[in-house]
Amino acid sequence: MEQILAGKVEGVEDTISYFWGNISLRENPYIILDVLIVASLLYWGYLFLKETRAMRILYGIFILMGIFLLGRFLHLNTINFILKYAVTGFVVAIPIVFQPELRSALERLGRAEIVSDFAKLRKTEVITIIQEICKSAELLSKNKIGALIVLTRNTGLRDYIETGVKLDALVSSETILTVFTPKTPLHDGAMIISGDKIISAGCTLPLADIQYDYNLGTRHRAAIGLSMQTDALVIVVSEERGLISLASNGVLSQNLTADKLEELLAKLLKQKADKTVPKLKEAENR
Repeated sequence: MEQILAGKVEGVEDTISYFWGNISLRENPYIILDVLIVASLLYWGYLFLKETRAMRILYGIFILMGIFLLGRFLHLNTINFILKYAVTGFVVAIPIVFQPELRSALERLGRAEIVSDFAKLRKTEVITIIQEICKSAELLSKNKIGALIVLTRNTGLRDYIETGVKLDALVSSETILTVFTPKTPLHDGAMIISGDKIISAGCTLPLADIQYDYNLGTRHRAAIGLSMQTDALVIVVSEERGLISLASNGVLSQNLTADKLEELLAKLLKQKADKTVPKLKEAENR
Protein backbone atom coordinates (compact mmCIF):
# COMPACT_ATOMS: atom_id res chain seq x y z
CA MET A 1 0.00 0.00 0.00
CA GLU A 2 2.83 2.38 0.89
CA GLN A 3 4.51 1.62 -2.44
CA ILE A 4 1.28 2.39 -4.33
CA LEU A 5 0.84 5.72 -2.52
CA ALA A 6 4.50 6.58 -3.07
CA GLY A 7 4.07 5.87 -6.76
CA LYS A 8 0.96 8.05 -6.95
CA VAL A 9 2.69 10.95 -5.19
CA GLU A 10 5.67 10.61 -7.50
CA GLY A 11 3.32 10.66 -10.49
CA VAL A 12 1.66 13.87 -9.27
CA GLU A 13 5.07 15.47 -8.75
CA ASP A 14 6.12 14.48 -12.28
CA THR A 15 2.92 16.00 -13.70
CA ILE A 16 3.48 19.29 -11.86
CA SER A 17 7.13 19.38 -12.94
CA TYR A 18 6.12 18.74 -16.55
CA PHE A 19 3.50 21.52 -16.40
CA TRP A 20 5.85 24.14 -14.97
CA GLY A 21 8.67 23.00 -17.23
CA ASN A 22 6.57 23.79 -20.28
CA ILE A 23 5.79 27.32 -19.14
CA SER A 24 8.11 29.67 -20.96
CA LEU A 25 7.73 33.44 -20.85
CA ARG A 26 9.93 33.75 -23.90
CA GLU A 27 7.73 31.51 -26.03
CA ASN A 28 4.49 32.88 -24.61
CA PRO A 29 4.97 36.34 -23.03
CA TYR A 30 1.22 36.68 -22.40
CA ILE A 31 1.03 33.73 -20.02
CA ILE A 32 1.09 36.01 -16.94
CA LEU A 33 -1.79 38.01 -18.41
CA ASP A 34 -3.61 34.73 -19.04
CA VAL A 35 -3.18 33.66 -15.41
CA LEU A 36 -4.23 37.08 -14.10
CA ILE A 37 -7.41 37.10 -16.21
CA VAL A 38 -8.39 33.62 -15.03
CA ALA A 39 -7.63 34.53 -11.40
CA SER A 40 -9.67 37.74 -11.72
CA LEU A 41 -12.64 35.86 -13.18
CA LEU A 42 -12.51 33.27 -10.40
CA TYR A 43 -12.29 36.01 -7.75
CA TRP A 44 -15.16 37.96 -9.34
CA GLY A 45 -17.23 34.78 -9.42
CA TYR A 46 -16.50 34.15 -5.75
CA LEU A 47 -17.49 37.70 -4.75
CA PHE A 48 -20.68 37.40 -6.76
CA LEU A 49 -21.72 34.03 -5.32
CA LYS A 50 -20.40 34.21 -1.75
CA GLU A 51 -23.66 35.52 -0.23
CA THR A 52 -26.08 33.52 -2.37
CA ARG A 53 -27.60 30.07 -2.06
CA ALA A 54 -25.47 29.01 -5.04
CA MET A 55 -22.34 29.14 -2.85
CA ARG A 56 -23.56 26.30 -0.65
CA ILE A 57 -24.34 24.22 -3.72
CA LEU A 58 -20.85 24.93 -5.05
CA TYR A 59 -19.35 23.77 -1.76
CA GLY A 60 -21.20 20.48 -2.20
CA ILE A 61 -19.94 20.13 -5.78
CA PHE A 62 -16.34 20.80 -4.67
CA ILE A 63 -16.65 18.12 -1.99
CA LEU A 64 -17.91 15.60 -4.56
CA MET A 65 -15.09 16.57 -6.92
CA GLY A 66 -12.61 16.02 -4.09
CA ILE A 67 -14.07 12.58 -3.39
CA PHE A 68 -13.97 11.79 -7.12
CA LEU A 69 -10.29 12.74 -7.40
CA LEU A 70 -9.48 10.79 -4.24
CA GLY A 71 -11.28 7.79 -5.68
CA ARG A 72 -9.28 8.03 -8.90
CA PHE A 73 -6.08 8.45 -6.92
CA LEU A 74 -6.72 5.39 -4.72
CA HIS A 75 -8.52 3.29 -7.38
CA LEU A 76 -11.81 3.15 -5.42
CA ASN A 77 -13.76 1.58 -8.27
CA THR A 78 -17.25 1.63 -6.73
CA ILE A 79 -17.05 5.32 -5.83
CA ASN A 80 -15.59 6.10 -9.25
CA PHE A 81 -18.46 4.28 -10.98
CA ILE A 82 -21.13 6.16 -9.02
CA LEU A 83 -19.55 9.59 -9.31
CA LYS A 84 -18.75 9.13 -13.00
CA TYR A 85 -22.46 9.17 -13.84
CA ALA A 86 -23.33 11.68 -11.12
CA VAL A 87 -20.97 14.24 -12.66
CA THR A 88 -22.84 14.02 -15.97
CA GLY A 89 -26.08 14.80 -14.16
CA PHE A 90 -24.48 17.78 -12.40
CA VAL A 91 -23.28 19.23 -15.70
CA VAL A 92 -26.86 19.15 -17.01
CA ALA A 93 -28.35 20.45 -13.74
CA ILE A 94 -25.98 23.40 -13.14
CA PRO A 95 -27.58 25.77 -15.73
CA ILE A 96 -31.01 24.95 -14.30
CA VAL A 97 -30.10 25.25 -10.61
CA PHE A 98 -28.02 28.42 -11.11
CA GLN A 99 -30.39 30.07 -13.60
CA PRO A 100 -31.16 33.14 -11.40
CA GLU A 101 -27.47 33.66 -10.57
CA LEU A 102 -26.37 33.22 -14.20
CA ARG A 103 -29.01 35.67 -15.37
CA SER A 104 -27.98 38.24 -12.77
CA ALA A 105 -24.29 37.82 -13.64
CA LEU A 106 -24.93 38.34 -17.36
CA GLU A 107 -27.04 41.42 -16.59
CA ARG A 108 -24.18 42.90 -14.54
CA LEU A 109 -21.77 42.33 -17.41
CA GLY A 110 -24.23 43.82 -19.88
CA ARG A 111 -24.79 47.03 -17.92
CA ALA A 112 -21.09 47.76 -17.36
CA GLU A 113 -21.08 50.75 -19.74
CA ILE A 114 -24.67 51.90 -19.23
CA VAL A 115 -25.31 55.18 -17.43
CA SER A 116 -28.53 55.41 -15.41
CA ASP A 117 -30.94 58.33 -15.69
CA PHE A 118 -29.97 59.38 -12.16
CA ALA A 119 -26.30 59.61 -13.22
CA LYS A 120 -27.29 62.08 -15.95
CA LEU A 121 -28.79 64.51 -13.43
CA ARG A 122 -26.96 67.16 -11.45
CA LYS A 123 -26.24 66.38 -7.82
CA THR A 124 -28.72 69.02 -6.61
CA GLU A 125 -31.45 67.49 -8.78
CA VAL A 126 -30.82 64.02 -7.38
CA ILE A 127 -30.94 65.38 -3.82
CA THR A 128 -34.26 67.14 -4.54
CA ILE A 129 -35.76 63.92 -5.95
CA ILE A 130 -34.57 61.92 -2.94
CA GLN A 131 -36.08 64.48 -0.56
CA GLU A 132 -39.43 64.35 -2.37
CA ILE A 133 -39.45 60.54 -2.18
CA CYS A 134 -38.47 60.49 1.50
CA LYS A 135 -41.08 63.13 2.34
CA SER A 136 -43.70 60.94 0.67
CA ALA A 137 -42.48 57.82 2.47
CA GLU A 138 -42.67 59.60 5.84
CA LEU A 139 -46.26 60.78 5.24
CA LEU A 140 -47.31 57.36 3.95
CA SER A 141 -45.72 55.76 7.01
CA LYS A 142 -47.51 58.09 9.45
CA ASN A 143 -50.86 57.32 7.84
CA LYS A 144 -50.06 53.59 7.47
CA ILE A 145 -50.63 53.62 3.73
CA GLY A 146 -48.88 50.81 1.88
CA ALA A 147 -46.52 51.75 -0.95
CA LEU A 148 -43.92 50.21 -3.26
CA ILE A 149 -41.55 52.62 -5.01
CA VAL A 150 -38.87 51.43 -7.45
CA LEU A 151 -35.86 53.56 -8.37
CA THR A 152 -34.39 52.41 -11.69
CA ARG A 153 -30.61 52.43 -12.04
CA ASN A 154 -28.67 50.64 -14.80
CA THR A 155 -30.87 47.62 -15.50
CA GLY A 156 -33.84 48.36 -17.74
CA LEU A 157 -37.25 47.56 -16.25
CA ARG A 158 -39.39 47.71 -19.40
CA ASP A 159 -40.96 44.30 -18.72
CA TYR A 160 -42.29 45.56 -15.39
CA ILE A 161 -43.15 49.06 -16.62
CA GLU A 162 -45.47 47.57 -19.22
CA THR A 163 -47.49 45.76 -16.54
CA GLY A 164 -48.69 49.10 -15.15
CA VAL A 165 -50.07 52.42 -16.37
CA LYS A 166 -47.57 54.83 -17.91
CA LEU A 167 -47.56 58.27 -16.27
CA ASP A 168 -44.40 60.09 -17.41
CA ALA A 169 -44.84 62.64 -14.60
CA LEU A 170 -42.22 64.64 -12.71
CA VAL A 171 -41.30 63.24 -9.31
CA SER A 172 -43.11 65.08 -6.52
CA SER A 173 -44.45 64.10 -3.13
CA GLU A 174 -47.94 65.21 -4.17
CA THR A 175 -48.02 62.86 -7.16
CA ILE A 176 -46.64 59.94 -5.15
CA LEU A 177 -49.21 60.43 -2.37
CA THR A 178 -52.02 60.71 -4.92
CA VAL A 179 -51.06 57.44 -6.60
CA PHE A 180 -50.93 55.49 -3.32
CA THR A 181 -54.12 56.92 -1.84
CA PRO A 182 -56.26 53.92 -0.78
CA LYS A 183 -58.99 52.78 -3.17
CA THR A 184 -57.43 54.57 -6.14
CA PRO A 185 -56.87 52.34 -9.22
CA LEU A 186 -53.06 52.26 -8.95
CA HIS A 187 -52.44 52.10 -5.19
CA ASP A 188 -51.88 48.33 -5.00
CA GLY A 189 -49.07 48.11 -7.56
CA ALA A 190 -45.52 49.42 -7.68
CA MET A 191 -44.46 52.86 -8.86
CA ILE A 192 -41.35 52.93 -11.08
CA ILE A 193 -39.17 56.05 -11.10
CA SER A 194 -36.31 56.70 -13.52
CA GLY A 195 -34.31 59.89 -13.05
CA ASP A 196 -36.71 62.77 -12.43
CA LYS A 197 -39.73 61.01 -13.96
CA ILE A 198 -42.41 58.71 -12.58
CA ILE A 199 -42.52 56.32 -15.52
CA SER A 200 -45.32 54.00 -14.50
CA ALA A 201 -47.57 52.98 -11.59
CA GLY A 202 -49.68 49.98 -10.69
CA CYS A 203 -46.87 47.67 -11.84
CA THR A 204 -46.44 44.00 -10.94
CA LEU A 205 -43.06 42.87 -9.59
CA PRO A 206 -41.57 39.37 -9.23
CA LEU A 207 -41.85 37.82 -5.76
CA ALA A 208 -38.74 36.47 -4.02
CA ASP A 209 -38.74 32.69 -4.41
CA ILE A 210 -36.68 31.95 -1.29
CA GLN A 211 -37.76 31.68 2.32
CA TYR A 212 -37.83 34.90 4.32
CA ASP A 213 -39.30 36.09 7.58
CA TYR A 214 -42.94 35.06 7.70
CA ASN A 215 -43.79 38.56 8.95
CA LEU A 216 -42.89 40.01 5.55
CA GLY A 217 -45.85 40.74 3.30
CA THR A 218 -46.25 40.64 -0.46
CA ARG A 219 -44.79 44.13 -0.94
CA HIS A 220 -41.60 43.19 0.90
CA ARG A 221 -41.23 39.93 -1.04
CA ALA A 222 -41.75 41.83 -4.30
CA ALA A 223 -39.12 44.39 -3.28
CA ILE A 224 -36.60 41.68 -2.47
CA GLY A 225 -37.47 39.76 -5.64
CA LEU A 226 -36.86 42.71 -7.96
CA SER A 227 -33.69 43.80 -6.15
CA MET A 228 -32.31 40.26 -6.53
CA GLN A 229 -32.90 40.22 -10.29
CA THR A 230 -31.86 43.82 -11.03
CA ASP A 231 -29.85 46.67 -9.51
CA ALA A 232 -32.99 48.69 -8.74
CA LEU A 233 -33.59 50.19 -5.30
CA VAL A 234 -37.04 49.42 -3.91
CA ILE A 235 -38.71 51.37 -1.09
CA VAL A 236 -41.50 49.68 0.85
CA VAL A 237 -43.98 51.23 3.26
CA SER A 238 -45.85 48.68 5.34
CA GLU A 239 -49.61 49.07 5.38
CA GLU A 240 -50.09 47.35 8.74
CA ARG A 241 -47.36 48.98 10.82
CA GLY A 242 -46.25 51.87 8.66
CA LEU A 243 -42.60 50.77 8.68
CA ILE A 244 -40.25 51.98 5.94
CA SER A 245 -37.86 49.49 4.31
CA LEU A 246 -35.34 49.58 1.47
CA ALA A 247 -34.28 46.60 -0.68
CA SER A 248 -30.99 46.51 -2.59
CA ASN A 249 -29.18 43.48 -4.05
CA GLY A 250 -31.64 41.14 -2.34
CA VAL A 251 -30.96 42.62 1.12
CA LEU A 252 -33.81 44.27 3.01
CA SER A 253 -33.04 47.09 5.44
CA GLN A 254 -36.07 47.56 7.69
CA ASN A 255 -37.53 50.01 10.20
CA LEU A 256 -35.91 53.08 8.65
CA THR A 257 -36.60 56.70 9.53
CA ALA A 258 -37.06 59.21 6.72
CA ASP A 259 -33.62 60.66 7.50
CA LYS A 260 -31.96 57.24 7.37
CA LEU A 261 -33.72 56.44 4.10
CA GLU A 262 -32.50 59.73 2.64
CA GLU A 263 -28.95 58.94 3.75
CA LEU A 264 -29.00 55.46 2.17
CA LEU A 265 -30.52 56.65 -1.10
CA ALA A 266 -27.99 59.47 -1.38
CA LYS A 267 -25.18 56.99 -0.83
CA LEU A 268 -26.47 54.40 -3.30
CA LEU A 269 -27.61 56.72 -6.09
CA LYS A 270 -24.32 58.61 -6.30
CA GLN A 271 -22.45 55.39 -7.17
CA LYS A 272 -20.97 55.37 -10.66
CA ALA A 273 -22.86 53.28 -13.18
CA ASP A 274 -19.98 50.87 -13.79
CA LYS A 275 -19.45 49.95 -10.15
CA THR A 276 -21.10 47.24 -8.11
CA VAL A 277 -23.69 48.57 -5.66
CA PRO A 278 -22.59 48.11 -2.04
CA LYS A 279 -24.70 45.83 0.08
CA LEU A 280 -26.98 47.38 2.62
CA LYS A 281 -26.44 46.37 6.21
CA GLU A 282 -29.43 44.70 7.76
CA ALA A 283 -31.19 47.17 10.04
CA GLU A 284 -32.67 46.08 13.30
CA ASN A 285 -36.14 44.64 13.05
CA ARG A 286 -38.75 46.22 15.21
